[in-house]
Formats: sequence, C-alpha cells, structure tokens
Amino acid sequence: MPTTDPISGIIGSSPPMQEVFRITRKVAPSSATVLLTGETGSGKELIARALHELSNRATGPFIRVNCGALSESLLESELFGHTKGAFTSAIENRTGRFEAAHGGTVFLDEINSVSYQLQVKLLRVLQEQEFERVGDTRTIRVDCRVVAATNVDLMDLIRQGDFREDLYYRLNVIPIYLPALRERPEDIPALVNHFVRRYAEINQTPVSRVTTNALNFLTQYDWPGNVRELQNYVERALVLGTSDELDADDLPQHVRGLAPLRIGRKELDDSESMCTTLVTAKIADCGEDSTDVHNRVVSVVEREVILQVLRQCQGVQTRTATRLGINRNTLHKKIDEYGLHDESR
Repeated sequence: MPTTDPISGIIGSSPPMQEVFRITRKVAPSSATVLLTGETGSGKELIARALHELSNRATGPFIRVNCGALSESLLESELFGHTKGAFTSAIENRTGRFEAAHGGTVFLDEINSVSYQLQVKLLRVLQEQEFERVGDTRTIRVDCRVVAATNVDLMDLIRQGDFREDLYYRLNVIPIYLPALRERPEDIPALVNHFVRRYAEINQTPVSRVTTNALNFLTQYDWPGNVRELQNYVERALVLGTSDELDADDLPQHVRGLAPLRIGRKELDDSESMCTTLVTAKIADCGEDSTDVHNRVVSVVEREVILQVLRQCQGVQTRTATRLGINRNTLHKKIDEYGLHDESR
C-alpha cells in the first residue's frame, strides 16, 4: 500500500494532505515524539489518533489531554496524578494521564498553554520517562509515546520567554504540519459530500444533492474555522433546508460574500471607522470612472486593518494572523507587500 494512501476517517486527496499521510504512515511505527502544528479545526486530533492506531501501541490506551482547558495546578494533577492529602480537595490517590497511558499514547493538545514552571516537569517525562505524583516522592516510570499539538508558533513563544527552548526541541522530533482548509480547496467537495451523508444518516433524512452554485461558494470561502467550520455549516444547512437540494441560499450570508450585521453592535469600532473614512477619500480621489478604483480601495483598507491589528497585538504575528483569520504565510506576504516590517518587530 502506498504511503500516501488516505488514512481511514480522514478526508483528503490534495498534495498537502498526501504529504501528511506519507509522514504519518512513515513515523507511526516508531516511538518518536511528534509535534502537530496547524490552525484550530484543521484535524490535529485525527492525525494523533492515526499515529496511535497505525503504531505497535494500537492495543494500548490513547489518552487525550487538553492543556488549555485547565489551570496550572489542575493540569499538573491531571498529567501526573496526586496522592491523598497533597492539597485540600485531594481526598484520595489519583492516577495521572501519563500513568494511564502506559503502553499507549498520550496526546497533549494545546501544548502552548502549559505554564513555564510545569514545562520543566514535562521535559523530564519526555527525556527520562519518569515523574512523581503531586505530593509524593516515589518515582514512577512509564512507557508511553507523546504526541503534542499547537495552533500557535512555539518559536514566537520562545522569543517572548513563555516557552522553553529545550522542551520545544524535545517535542519537535517529528513535525507534521496540518494545512488549513483554504490551502487545500480541492478537498472541499469530498468533505461536503461526506458531511452531507453523515448528517443525513444522523437526522434520518434523504441525502441532499449539493448544487454547483453552493459548491462554488464553499470552495471560494476562506474557512478561518477550517474543517470544523465546514462541518457545522453543512449540518445546519441540512437541518434547516426545505428541499432535497443543498443550495447557496442554505449557506450563511458571509460564506456567500455577504457580511451580516453583528448582533448588538450599533456602531463601528475605531479601526473600521478609519477604514470607512479612507474608502470614501480614496473613491473621491480616483473618480467614478476609474477602472482600478476597486483594487486601490481594497489595498488601502487591507493595509490599514493589518496595521491596526499588528499594533493591537504588539507586533506578534501569530496572534495577528489568528485575529485576522488568515494564515501566517499570508500575513508575511502582506507585511512585505505593504512595507509593515517596523510594525511587526
């Protein structure tokens, strides 16, 4: 079987996804630590599970920990366990996730959320495969593979002093980048059909036909929420649809290029007001008959929006790209195009 063959449960045949499948199949049999990077909703957990199921540890447990959902003290107890009396609410001994993952795989989602102090203990587990429960001095040894995931650039956090460089290099043994949905638009029709069949079965309704018009809008949309966002919109269209077709009218307005007014918002914020003023001025400068008025106006507005968000994010490009809903590579190109390097430092 070619290593680029699709992995069960993951939809995609585009070149970027074929590369993901190739690397996943190649490294799955090993015990190497894997770092999954990519935007929220791009499928990192699916690849983490595939790494486990394609490995020699498939019969062992797959333990997922969302590091961003817990405070530092709770996360330490969740990962390493605690002994009775270790803290006020510790009424009995508790086994941690690393211990529970013995013989299997532990998936550390949102690894970027782990506090700097806790990163020290995490580094020791990766290097020595041992730790102590909270409130205990007895060393526990475990045999588990670590797969970590992040939706931000860890190198940015290292430069800010929020992430340990030695931990990064220990996690980044095998990096796998999950492309955003807008980077693989050729996969959208297959994903749409998959979700149509899935939710038709769940809701016990006939499978809807997806019109060409609807597919055109779906493939042209930027998908800041990636596959998860697409999944939600397909489900909503099937539930609210009134015919046996999923047409463009069944899609949210913004997917069709129409920006709905946000609920409860009565006026523009400062950056939008500034952009509106610039648009009006630019149209006046160009004149009604100018053929390039649209492109020039878009450029002026786009530059100003990126500039304002860069300043709000203090030049942190990962945070800026997330807030703008674009890929970091796209942001880099825009910074070059509009000469915003000083603002991005």
